[in-house]
This record gives sequence, C-alpha cells and structure tokens, in this order.
Amino acid sequence: MGRARVLPSLHRATPLVSAVALLGLLMACGSGGDSAGAVQTPAGTGGRTSAPATTGTGSPPTGPASDKPGTTGPPSVDTTDPATQSGDPGTRCHTSELRASIGRPSPGAGQRNFPIVLTNAGDRTCTVRGYPGAAFVDASGKQLGPDPKRSPDTPTTVTLTPGRSAWAGLTFASPEISGARTALPQALLVTPPDERDQLKVAWTAGEVPVAGNASSVFLTVVQPGTGG
Repeated sequence: MGRARVLPSLHRATPLVSAVALLGLLMACGSGGDSAGAVQTPAGTGGRTSAPATTGTGSPPTGPASDKPGTTGPPSVDTTDPATQSGDPGTRCHTSELRASIGRPSPGAGQRNFPIVLTNAGDRTCTVRGYPGAAFVDASGKQLGPDPKRSPDTPTTVTLTPGRSAWAGLTFASPEISGARTALPQALLVTPPDERDQLKVAWTAGEVPVAGNASSVFLTVVQPGTGG
C-alpha cells in the first residue's frame, strides 16, 4: 500500500522538473546567450563593433575647408616663405622691383666692409628679409672665389615703401694683411632675399680675396637704411 502512494508523487513531479528545464532553455535562447551564458556574436563580424563613417582623411571634418579640393581642415601655410612667416604674405620684394648699389665702405681693423644697398624702385610697398646672395665676377661673367658665408645674425622683416632702402653688410679681411690670393672683379652680382634673378653692380673697390688664408667673404642679414 505504501509503494502505491509514492509512485503517483514521482509521476507528478517529473512534468514539473521538465517544465522548469524547458523554461530555462527558452530564456537562454531569448536572451541571445549560449549554454554558458556568454553573448553570442553574429557570424562574420569578427567580434568588432562597427565605427561611425568618417571622411577620407580618417577623422571627422573640422574647421574651415582647406585650400586643396577633397580635403578638410584649415588651409596649409607655407612656412618656408619668410613673407608668410612675418604674417604679411604676398608682399615680398621681387628683383624687378629693386635697384642694387654698393654704399660707402667703412674700414675696420684689418677688414673691409661694404653695404649692399637694395632700394625699392617700384610703385608698391614690399618687404625683404634674410640674406641676399652675392658673387664677384670678371668681365666674362665667371665667378671669382667661392660663395660668401653668412654671419650668424637674426633675420627681421624690413618694409620698404617706394624709394626706401635696406642694406646688408659685405665683409672680408684686407688681402694685404691676410696674404690671401686676390682677383679684380668687374662686377658684383646681387640676388635679393628669396629671389633667383640677379642685379649687376659695377665693382670699383679694388681687389678681393678669392683663395688662400683668410679669404672668406661674409654677408649679414638685411636691415633698414643704406648703411652709410
């Protein structure tokens, strides 16, 4: 009689246990988890989340449009242009707007010093900055001696209104003291700062060192005035 009463109880408990297991399975499937509770990743994504679309530069556009088509961001600045560095782009003096001359020499202790003067011969205000180029040449146009060296100066921007001048110092040791080998130039070719075209100035100041001891010629940066 006792066994007849227990068996129905086990029979009734079996459906209940099955129902609980089925409910747990349904909940796991509904939450997107596997049997261990981990979130399943759809096939083909590699576990990565998709990022927002960006521009071709790899970052969202910022700032005003640049000066080049198809890019974003602020316009690029050419830092190699001294006029741009001075905050005054497009105002550099060009060779065609300048006149070159050799100012009054100022002798020093065993040195000869000459101002190379650049005058604004144009009708607009322009600027010069840095070192000019200079080369002594003979009557055939052949350069005499190496290019001058640059003195360690700090460039500044010089603004030239029409008719105004700037000058750079040309310096070398007196050949009769240094014993350098010399030559007699016919002209000095002057290249304004940041230009390629040259201005030809007659040279009437005698022989210049071209080789040997203490034969280097030095140039300074341009500064306002005529150097006189």
